[in-house]
Amino acid sequence: MRSAAPVERDGPRINEMIRIREVQLIDAEGENRGIVQTRDALQSAIEAGLDLVEVAPNAVPPVCKIMDYGKFNFQEQKKAAEARRNQKTVQVKEIKLRPGIDDHDYDTKMKSMKRFFEEGDKVKVTLRFRGREMAHIDLGIKVLDRVKVDTLAIAKVEQESRLEGRQMIMILAPK
Repeated sequence: MRSAAPVERDGPRINEMIRIREVQLIDAEGENRGIVQTRDALQSAIEAGLDLVEVAPNAVPPVCKIMDYGKFNFQEQKKAAEARRNQKTVQVKEIKLRPGIDDHDYDTKMKSMKRFFEEGDKVKVTLRFRGREMAHIDLGIKVLDRVKVDTLAIAKVEQESRLEGRQMIMILAPK
């Protein structure tokens, strides 16, 4: 029978979890105290009524700071929540066209496409062939080239047009 593996925590090591002989110590006021024995650094933290927190574990020796760990943890959670709130997910919107699309229909699709680019989304242009239209793939290529030229100022081609079965696909991304 094997013994259970030790549970690894998320976040930095604190107080007795720091099992290194020497650390670079930064005190509660933010002053660098230099390289200190870990037990002396821990004693200083206890005297100050705070925690010894390992802030840079990969440094040689590791950098530890005397601070209130609860407050530090709360600040880190707030930063992470703010970062999640501010991130924008890019969506891929789809515009479906036909080889024989009329000018007014084309203009309407272009308005939608420009709105998508303004919102920061990518656009997947799908041109579908039905029945005998497969014999006239050149008409589809002309329509997709027209889309490419009309969106040249506001978008770049991320994936060139290619034929997949009965449809041609091209992906555009905002500039």
